[in-house]
Amino acid sequence: MHLRLSDQELSTLVEMLSLAANVSSWNQKPGSAEGVNAYEDFESRILEKAARAGLADWIEFDEESQRFRVKREVEEQAFYTECYDEFRNENFWSELAIRLADRDLAKAIGLAEWEKLPEEERRTRTTALEKRYWDEFSKHGINRVLVMAPPGEG
Repeated sequence: MHLRLSDQELSTLVEMLSLAANVSSWNQKPGSAEGVNAYEDFESRILEKAARAGLADWIEFDEESQRFRVKREVEEQAFYTECYDEFRNENFWSELAIRLADRDLAKAIGLAEWEKLPEEERRTRTTALEKRYWDEFSKHGINRVLVMAPPGEG
């Protein structure tokens, strides 16, 4: 298969591949290394071709990883970095609200009962709690979060 891409389409493809490779690199589940490597190898292959096709000022060869990569100074200004950072930020707050709401529900009904609930039922029962946490974090970030160690631990 042959693709003909404009300069803009090629730069968009480079950004999309780099975003996918960055996201996949967070996958630490056992057995994921093969998939992560496949993404990184494909990204490197396309980046090598992109460098030859006019994006040489964007791309460098990383001796340590033995792969082509987007230069750090380009990456810092790239749209995909903004997307990646925004995704990580939103995911952090969302996951924190969900986990705290789940903790509160487990405390209220008991861990054994909580474990019996299907995921959909948990989400239904924690919707109001999640919203409350989301509102709190939206207004105050972690400024009012307090970690309390159990007696004797801190």
